[in-house]
Amino acid sequence: MPKMWAGRFSKEVDETVNAFNSSIAFDGRMYEQDIRGSIAHATMLGDCGIIPKSDVAAILEGLNGILSDLQSGALHMDPTAEDIHMFVEAELTKRIGDAGKRLHTARSRNDQVALDIRLYLRDAVSELREQLHKLLHTLIAIAEQHTETIMPGYTHLQRAQPVTLAHHVMAYVWMLIRDSDRLQDAVRRMNLCPLGAGALAGTTYPINRQQTAAALAFDAPVPNSLDAVSDRDFCVEIASALSLLMVHLSRFSEEIILWCSWEFKFIELDDAYATGSSIMPQKKNPDVTELIRGKTGRVIGDLNTLLTMLKGIPLAYNKDMQEDKETIFDAIDQAMLCIKTFDPMLATMRVNKANMRAAAAKGFINATDCADYLVKKGLPFRDAYKITGGLVAKCIEQNLTLETLPIETYQAASPVFAEDVYQAIALETCLRGRISEGGPSPDAVAVQIARAKAAVEELIR
Repeated sequence: MPKMWAGRFSKEVDETVNAFNSSIAFDGRMYEQDIRGSIAHATMLGDCGIIPKSDVAAILEGLNGILSDLQSGALHMDPTAEDIHMFVEAELTKRIGDAGKRLHTARSRNDQVALDIRLYLRDAVSELREQLHKLLHTLIAIAEQHTETIMPGYTHLQRAQPVTLAHHVMAYVWMLIRDSDRLQDAVRRMNLCPLGAGALAGTTYPINRQQTAAALAFDAPVPNSLDAVSDRDFCVEIASALSLLMVHLSRFSEEIILWCSWEFKFIELDDAYATGSSIMPQKKNPDVTELIRGKTGRVIGDLNTLLTMLKGIPLAYNKDMQEDKETIFDAIDQAMLCIKTFDPMLATMRVNKANMRAAAAKGFINATDCADYLVKKGLPFRDAYKITGGLVAKCIEQNLTLETLPIETYQAASPVFAEDVYQAIALETCLRGRISEGGPSPDAVAVQIARAKAAVEELIR
């Protein structure tokens, strides 16, 4: 395909350089956004009297035809084209003649690509957040089913205090709500229109940047033409939000991997979301969650690539910035793939309530409640803590639990112990007593669930 900028050059670009320079293999996915931007630009040129209205009509008809043909598969992108912008313009000129050559009036590929990537990311983030909200609904539904499902809460991967599966899952709900909010906030800052900035210094044509910004649903034009074409902060912000989202999915994945191991057996994954071994017939591997852990590193790498790409380039546009698209597209693609797979995997997993309850019973996770029992009888907390620690040591020595330790042993440790200690340290009592806001008692979790539902609805608006 002939180069639109070939007038200055006396020979053809080396084929290796042409292939190295070309970006259509990855920026071709922005064809809808590129055409939308060109329609808004052409309409504005006509309204401002910069090009004839008859040419605008031909341009719009041609662009809509190209869009329709690309969507239907009747038209295929030319792999030798330099980028999506040159491909569309060349195809338009082929279809409508000289009128097509007027489309690029008062525009540069610099402001064009800056526009396309903002439009594309706005659409992509919207779709990703929809999938994220589906995952949130799945998690909230799981929480609603398991407000009474007792399990150990952990610190340092050691059994610590009693919680419920609902309480544990709701922790991830709040993480993902923050992730959706971060993505929305990044889009809000990104929602300024760079079109009209030209290559870097605007244009001498009497264009109307407010019109194109409004036509493309931007809040306003980017205030500075240099910033308009050189800014990729929004790519970094979105990649950062996606990296943190992936970290949250990765942490949850690690717990799923532990929970479905024979050592825990808290859950079992549906066969549709697990794989086997080529040599060990007994294996059922949580490959989905392992891949999410791996892809998290990939998305974090995309963020690092963007930051490193930007850190040393002067204003305004530099070809380094072509690397933004493959990187941010990959981050979006990987996060979307992970969410779409993670959601049904969680929705179909089976929870082993008995094993969760048994693990909670064996971990002395009611030791704090035993100490609190003594405090309520008048002992200072530090004394109660020491007495309870000694009782736990005796339990370990005798292969007992605090629930099965004889009352005589309790009373030998402190005369304030009475038979009511067994009721006080029952796991159900310990759990229901944790009534503080945000705690694991069924009532406290019910409040959380209601708040989370409201928060998700607010995100959707």
